[in-house]
Order: sequence, then C-alpha cells, then structure tokens
Amino acid sequence: MTEFPRPDVTDTSRTFWDALNEGRLVFQECEQQHRWLPARDFCPNCLSDQFKYVNAAGRAKLLSWVVYNSAMNDAFKEQVPYNVALVQLEEGPKMMTNILAPNDELKADMDLQLEIVNQDNFKLAKFKPILK
Repeated sequence: MTEFPRPDVTDTSRTFWDALNEGRLVFQECEQQHRWLPARDFCPNCLSDQFKYVNAAGRAKLLSWVVYNSAMNDAFKEQVPYNVALVQLEEGPKMMTNILAPNDELKADMDLQLEIVNQDNFKLAKFKPILK
C-alpha cells in the first residue's frame, strides 16, 4: 500500500496542525479582522504580520466540489470515487477538504459540521452534513 501523502508542516503551519491534534480547527485573524486559511506569515488582504489564531466554531457551508473517479495518487485508490470540496467556515475563511457523505448527496450551500479524522496517524479537518 502506498503511504498517505502528509502535509508539509512548517513553522508557519505548525499552530494549525497542533490545534487539529488537540481537536480544534483554527484560522488566522489580523488586527483589521481579516480572516484566512491556510496559515501564512502575513495577512493576504492588508499584509499585516500582526495576527492571532482563532478557534473556529466548526460549522461551514459547501461552496463547490469535484468528484474524482480515478485516484490522483496511489494512496487514494481504495477511496475512489472521492470528493474534494471548497467550504466556507461560518467565520469567513475558506478551505479545501473532503465531505464525509455520499457524493450524490452533496448540494451547494449544504450546512456542514467539522469532523476531525485520523488518517494514517495524522489529524485532518473534514466535514459532514448537518442533518435537519
């Protein structure tokens, strides 16, 4: 079996990954209240290097997605077909993730809840639909 590809944990992204290991999803926010993901050394809007990490509530909306019917990496062969989705957190930042639901049930603006999953001993932020 091919090893699952791991994110490159850098000094810049370490706080994000450490938070996931603790069961939290965090994003960055500058003094002007700009919010973003993925982690950066400066605000992508105003370029400030003064920011803090904020805990996300864990709710999001599904903006867009694609379903892969062939694996783009051998590590994902067993998961085909799988989705890759763009979600917007309730607080504003957008992130790429997977939706833990059948692909044919995905709908634009679907309400989602964070689910931190362990994949090959690495914590990842994924989302599942909020059942109404």
